[in-house]
Amino acid sequence: MEIRDKNQTKSLLPFKFDSFPLGSIHSSGWLKDQLELSANGLGGHLFDFYRYVSRSTWLGGTFEYSELHESAPYWFNYIVPLAWTLDDQRLKDQARYFLDYVLEHQAQDGWLGPETTRQTRGIWARSLLCFGLTQYAEADPSQTTRIVDAMHKFVALTHSMLQNNFTGLIQQKSEADNFDPYGFGLSRTHELPVSLMWLYEHYPRDNSQMILETIDLLFEGGKQGGRDWTTFFVEGVFPKQGTGTFKTSGFTHGVNLAQGLRYPTVLYRITGNESLPKQTRDAVDMTAKYQTSLSGTIIGDEHLGALSPQRGSELCMAVESMFSYAYLYRFYGSNDFADRAERAAFNALPAAISPDWWSHQYVTQTNQPWARNLTSVNPFFNVVTYANTFGLEPNFPCCTVNHPQAYPKYVASAYANDGRDGVVHMLLGPTILETVINGKNWIATPNTRYSITSGTNFNFAVRIPDWATTSLNKSSIQIRRGKQVPLAPDSSSLQRTSIKKGTTEIVITLPMEIHIETRNQTVGVYYGPLLYAADIEYNETAHRALNWTDRTPLDDSEVDPRAKDHILTPVSDWQFAIDPSTVAVEETGSESKALPNPVFARDGPPTALSVNAYPIEWPVEKDTAALPPINPIVDASKKMKLKLIPFGAAKLHIAQFPVVMFPS
Repeated sequence: MEIRDKNQTKSLLPFKFDSFPLGSIHSSGWLKDQLELSANGLGGHLFDFYRYVSRSTWLGGTFEYSELHESAPYWFNYIVPLAWTLDDQRLKDQARYFLDYVLEHQAQDGWLGPETTRQTRGIWARSLLCFGLTQYAEADPSQTTRIVDAMHKFVALTHSMLQNNFTGLIQQKSEADNFDPYGFGLSRTHELPVSLMWLYEHYPRDNSQMILETIDLLFEGGKQGGRDWTTFFVEGVFPKQGTGTFKTSGFTHGVNLAQGLRYPTVLYRITGNESLPKQTRDAVDMTAKYQTSLSGTIIGDEHLGALSPQRGSELCMAVESMFSYAYLYRFYGSNDFADRAERAAFNALPAAISPDWWSHQYVTQTNQPWARNLTSVNPFFNVVTYANTFGLEPNFPCCTVNHPQAYPKYVASAYANDGRDGVVHMLLGPTILETVINGKNWIATPNTRYSITSGTNFNFAVRIPDWATTSLNKSSIQIRRGKQVPLAPDSSSLQRTSIKKGTTEIVITLPMEIHIETRNQTVGVYYGPLLYAADIEYNETAHRALNWTDRTPLDDSEVDPRAKDHILTPVSDWQFAIDPSTVAVEETGSESKALPNPVFARDGPPTALSVNAYPIEWPVEKDTAALPPINPIVDASKKMKLKLIPFGAAKLHIAQFPVVMFPS
């Protein structure tokens, strides 16, 4: 690590937990299966065939899907963590090719990217590029110097651009600017500062003051452009209902909101304004209360849909929510932030992706009885009629080039250093950490069992999720072959253990219990952290991938034969009300057996629930399931057992159920 600039006097407010360099943490078990499926699916092959990556203007081609020029940077932002998390040389080679091309074609004035005119040079996509660059610099030290060199040149140019009437950030009609007509980059002025803060703290050189001023200018430009999130995360301003159409505020765009949750904290790091942590808490609480689905993502297609199980949730919202909540947990250590990252990771994300990772939805509904061309006029507010089908680009291609970042970044955030010669397992799931503590090697391999090999004594902590803390008397921790004792997490929900030099075996048992969540007189069913949904049988048909612009079949040169569009048509009933008091565990797989691969297929999960259900009249509205009927009166003689499976595996699903009412 380079020595800090002698003129660097301002310290940014620190994270509670420090991250480990990319490549320190690898996946295992079902989570490794998911990353490998992504690498063998769209995630690992867009570079080979997808026009918005392989023939992007960033690589000398001619293809972009919008004025933002963001497609290849989105891809780079995920291919780097995917490659190093899996230690996959093929993917590393892809990332290296892009890195070399972009750095070798950096303009003399410092600009990074293919744009050559003021009118086309927008800063936003550089935020994504820098996310990839900083990850690459951590993962491959042999490239760090050239990456840091390029970033410093770019900062100098960006600083001068922003000083000139916020060039590259706020479009000027008088200059015929056309780099951000909808203000997406303007809504995301906090994203580039994340990477600039990394540069400032680790490789400031002699540019500390310029880096800080550039960060300040980005935030000021957002304010000047009317996109200061501190004015939105306010009671009385934040929407409690759906917000309608694409023409409304940039604040109400669901992906902007998922990213905007980070805004007050990024700003807090540089300003120290003590009102901002509370506003972060308010932002998360209001988003969760008024705009979040049972599966853990924001409801918006593309603008906010309140709590409607009929409205869709864009896949990018799940991806960005996971990243935001992981970022916030690392900074504050508030348990619910990590819980929210996990809920989206275990439910919303896999539900929107085919089991083989070769297709994805643009929007996923909480209640989704079919995935097909919805022929009704305006089935959703801001998406096309194909948006809930599984395909290559069922709507705007941003989700195609962004969805593979979710699990690699989740894995990269799984562990952290707590600053006290200790390690915290923050985000649960099967992962492996290899690092050095006090100059000694340390390796942990967790699933439900931790095998820790260490060359030194240190402190180890496991975050106990809130869903498990209500039954701590049923949970336990066992060290080596010692006695099982109940968990006793501290006030931060961390179960702390002192680890001695050598090899230590730890078994932590978390109780999986049924939990019913009530919402607008309807219910969702959870088992541990997993949302469960009605198991709807379906027929699946596939056809050549359609162009998102005009819905004509893409040419052979534009597709991989494995990347098709898929229609899912139900062949079993879905119109039921349930008696939530009767939910029970129906099938449980043995913990000693490996989970099937892919686990998020309809027949994949080893555990199912059952519930007493009754057929009801449930209308179809806008070519999809209407809002759930409230307390429908049912015929008690028509009781049946309804099978429920994890939401992530139920590609067709009903997850927000009407509650039965029996005749008096």
